[in-house]
Amino acid sequence: MSKARIFAIVLFVCLIATPIVWKRVLASQQMVKGANREAAAMARYDFYMKQSAAAAGVHFRHEEPTLDPKLKRIMPLVANMGAAVSVVDFNRDGWPDFYVTNSRIGAQNALYENMHNGTFKNVAAQVGLANVNKPGTGASMGAVWGDYDNDGWPDVLIYKWGKPELYHNDHGKHFTLDKNAGLPSWVNANTAIWFDYDDDGKLDLFLGGYYSENFNLWQLKTTKIMPNAFEYADNGGRKYLFHNLGNGRFKEVSAQMGIKSRRWSLAAVAADFTGSGYPDLFIANDYGVSELYLNEHGKHFREIGKESGVGYAPKSGMTASVGDILNQGRFSIFVTNISERGVLVQGNNLWIPKPGTSGDSVKFENVANAMGVDLGGWAFGAQFGDLNNDGYLDLYQVNGDVSLDPNRSYWYDFSKIAGGNHEIIYDANNWPTLDGRSLSGHQQKHVWINDGAGQFKEVSQLVDVTDRYDGRSVALADFDNNGALDAVVANQNGPVLLYMNHVDPRNKWIEFSLKGRESNRSAIGAEVRVFWNGQEQLQEVSGGSGFCAENQRRLHFGLGRTTHVDKVEVRWPSGIKQTIYPSKLDRIYNIEEPK
Repeated sequence: MSKARIFAIVLFVCLIATPIVWKRVLASQQMVKGANREAAAMARYDFYMKQSAAAAGVHFRHEEPTLDPKLKRIMPLVANMGAAVSVVDFNRDGWPDFYVTNSRIGAQNALYENMHNGTFKNVAAQVGLANVNKPGTGASMGAVWGDYDNDGWPDVLIYKWGKPELYHNDHGKHFTLDKNAGLPSWVNANTAIWFDYDDDGKLDLFLGGYYSENFNLWQLKTTKIMPNAFEYADNGGRKYLFHNLGNGRFKEVSAQMGIKSRRWSLAAVAADFTGSGYPDLFIANDYGVSELYLNEHGKHFREIGKESGVGYAPKSGMTASVGDILNQGRFSIFVTNISERGVLVQGNNLWIPKPGTSGDSVKFENVANAMGVDLGGWAFGAQFGDLNNDGYLDLYQVNGDVSLDPNRSYWYDFSKIAGGNHEIIYDANNWPTLDGRSLSGHQQKHVWINDGAGQFKEVSQLVDVTDRYDGRSVALADFDNNGALDAVVANQNGPVLLYMNHVDPRNKWIEFSLKGRESNRSAIGAEVRVFWNGQEQLQEVSGGSGFCAENQRRLHFGLGRTTHVDKVEVRWPSGIKQTIYPSKLDRIYNIEEPK
């Protein structure tokens, strides 16, 4: 063989091999960079997160609804919700599962069963929770879980722009639609929560409308469906309060209980803000002020938003989450809003109870700016949770409204319509055509770490939360039962992301799974106070929080580098109090309400 031919063969092999070798070199460099970034995050903040949806077998992409063609000019703006996630242990095996919603008519929802080995399996079809977006019934906006008949198995309400549907859990094997629960035929809802407002041991239900329930968004007779103001809109959907009568039946009692407003509800959360033993109700409203309904011993609700401070200034409230951020045994409230530098800076709200105020006279002050969590973009869902187990609650927030052409913005036209009078605003035909432009799209997400001294530090990029999808809903859960809170994120017109959390094992933790007896079986509304190392932290079992989301029901406490817990106090919704002295840390405790 001639030297020329040998040279030609060698050259040909090199040309083929070079891209492969180069690709491997780049991959190796990326791995090194990733490992270095993870090591740096662990060294500085005691944790990092790794996006693991594909590796865990989670392959789900949300599809938005396609509404009446009369709304075509601004369809992506009107149909920009529906991606939701809620956590539940539906089969009671001790491992958290999660449910995600789809919003296109005919598209299927997914229930991901935890397989105990770092992977999940979509079992929605086999248990009857997949094909729920049928023509004529509307499209899913979210789901919340609660054992409404106290048989020990968590049931689920799927709320929609359409017909809300309650499914009974048949011992973790199948879900049966309850057609006789007494729910309304049509609600354009974007929030729902379970809570026992009268502490009678049966879970009640709050359901909040966004668009008026008089509109079928797929078959409109008019385009006058938009808010009649950008600050004090009062033409939204009604609010429903369903009292649990037992035997799977509910009675709608909102008006007689004092809940009558028609603000545009996007999120709700229940917690005992006054220490009365009864859960109060906080509602974040778009195009207006937030509302705080004081629970008067289960007999009536009194709206005290303005007096308490939380309903003072109108904004675009989109999430509602509570947490004891200062470890003082009192709940603060986080509400997301809109911030776009140079255009509109509403800023998020972080309402903490004012010192010296309590009970029915509790007052809140907004410390979002002072604590560093006010600028969150076009912010949607957010949750409190101790992500690094240092003993202080951190904050995970998702954002981004409509991500289309990144080089063309709709903000100028949006500001023009926002400045119009109500006759202009509430008719969708008056809104300028979106024409493929973005509105606060492609935004960075936010992970704020609580330093325990009154400041939150933004660390999302450093801990590897780097996606820029249009985030809607986020839920926190310890999916692998290792004491680290993981995050599952639902994105509008985007994939579900699963961020698995890796925490420095020197930081201790403890978790509590509660089961009611005299109280509702789900233990929703039960309070747990953990005392350790001169500190105290209060948490409450929740039946839904954040934008269209529900965290794991199990309560997770980070403890820092302590060696023991002094005591744990539990106050059940029934009023029964219980004190526990855990002997070991880094453990999940199952607690049943005493007789």
